Amino acid sequence: MIMSNGLTNATRALIRRRLVPMLVAVPLAAVAYGAQAQTPGAWKMAAPMPRPMGEIVAATANGKIYVLAGLDDVDHTAYGTVWEYDPAANKWNVKKQMPGPAHHIMVASYHDKIYVFGGYTRPKDLKAWQPTNKAWEYDPANDSWKALAPMPTPRGAGQAVEVGGKIYSIGGVESNEPGNPGAPIGVGSTAQLVLGTMEAYDPATNKWQTRATMPTARNHYEAQAVNGKIYAIDGRIGTTFITKSDVIDLVEVYDPAKNQWTYATRSPTARGDVTGAVYDGKIYVAGGEFQDTKRKMTFWAVEAYDPAKDRWEELPHMQIARHGFASAVVGNTLHVMGGSIQSDGMPGIDTPTATHEVFEIK
Repeated sequence: MIMSNGLTNATRALIRRRLVPMLVAVPLAAVAYGAQAQTPGAWKMAAPMPRPMGEIVAATANGKIYVLAGLDDVDHTAYGTVWEYDPAANKWNVKKQMPGPAHHIMVASYHDKIYVFGGYTRPKDLKAWQPTNKAWEYDPANDSWKALAPMPTPRGAGQAVEVGGKIYSIGGVESNEPGNPGAPIGVGSTAQLVLGTMEAYDPATNKWQTRATMPTARNHYEAQAVNGKIYAIDGRIGTTFITKSDVIDLVEVYDPAKNQWTYATRSPTARGDVTGAVYDGKIYVAGGEFQDTKRKMTFWAVEAYDPAKDRWEELPHMQIARHGFASAVVGNTLHVMGGSIQSDGMPGIDTPTATHEVFEIK
């Protein structure tokens, strides 16, 4: 007999015999995938931050984590937030706000004090990112701030790294207005200059010294020190704004003893707005952001670089893909906090998260 859909009864029976095993197998595969998606590895949730926030950084002091800065993506105002996280109690505390609120700041810890350099502020009555050269010392023990000698070069979205008692402020972006590097950079403007500038701050003398320029000017990258050398990893070139920039996978290394930069290697994943930390001689790089004309995304990949062996290792990915977030290591645990779960720049979309994940490094 011919059915209305053009199939005979015999053909329909044959299809049923072949389809039934497939239909039974599909739910089993779906269950297996679902279980894997919910347990991506050793990453676990810890106490969330007091509120969702992106464009933050972190530093450690006295066994605690301090999250600073923050940006309102709607009106581009800097929050100047300071939160303290106690891993022993799994608890957050609100601390004294930054005296000069800025976002995309550079931070480093030294002798249980936190040093904050540069970043962007918002000028009055203008939606813009204005590079600043202000420098501060935060004392967590007293919850107090002290102004320091300003950086020679105003800039934001760079990195600060301590080596041998000096703090190196590296890269970032300044205004490209002739004779005025601290001029406001209008949101979306291309009137800016990506830098390889390196300036060293000495806490003992409160003085700055110009050092060798990083070969590849970059911003929104990761920099960490291992065995007395500084490694600059990934980042953006072009502009500080993701919409008019590109990302790289280049790793360069700086030797303070020689005041010399050299090529090191390439990372497995080209990305910008990454963050990370150091543990046991390895640099952990996590998250990040990427855009082109077809894609707009964040990363959840986590990779570790061992400079001694010049080798990369892929770790279990974070549970939440993010960029513009803070990270730190306390003990043998890597913490990632806040950030945004989607690449920025979509009107009416609020993407910051308060989530806080931890990964125990074996």
